Amino acid sequence: MQQLFDREPQHLNLPDSTITYYPDFMGALIADDYFTLLKNNIVWKQDDIKVFGKVYAQPRLTALYANNNKPYSYSNITMMPHQFTKELQFIKEKIEVLSTGSFTTCLLNLYRDGKDSNGWHADNEKELGQNPAIASISLGEPRYFHLKHNTIPDLKHKILLEHGSLLLMTGETQHFWKHQIPKTTKPIGERINLTFRVIK
Repeated sequence: MQQLFDREPQHLNLPDSTITYYPDFMGALIADDYFTLLKNNIVWKQDDIKVFGKVYAQPRLTALYANNNKPYSYSNITMMPHQFTKELQFIKEKIEVLSTGSFTTCLLNLYRDGKDSNGWHADNEKELGQNPAIASISLGEPRYFHLKHNTIPDLKHKILLEHGSLLLMTGETQHFWKHQIPKTTKPIGERINLTFRVIK
């Protein structure tokens, strides 16, 4: 994989955060290949979530892969990991060239259409440790990524996550900001999101 960087990385100038967007982390043809490989070879599943006492099917498919056996829990869901595939291991190593530290785990999301989404949340679970680094790869259909500050109501931002891009969130970001991938009524195709992280 070659980092092209035809467009310069964007450092989001948001307080209480360290967020960098690499629009050309991988070229379009390479991103196409990875989308197909991951779509066909990852063990996808749809968990149920409980919201205000009611149980719903999660509005996306998910999978967890890691280089250890440590589970990951969020929204009353506990996931046990599969071992990293060679594709995930390769992508992980390329991300680590740009980030500090080594990722152990990848939570994958498959958004099948505009009805699939991910509600407001922060990646701040205890097992992620203090000031977690989250590296998010986007493949397939571009989707808007919304951010909002926890204590400053008018402080919001959105960015279009493109095919083959990397969004790297570090520092205090998860303590001060929430993020989401909202639903859209536009007729759009599938998107795969890889979120690499460290499970303590």
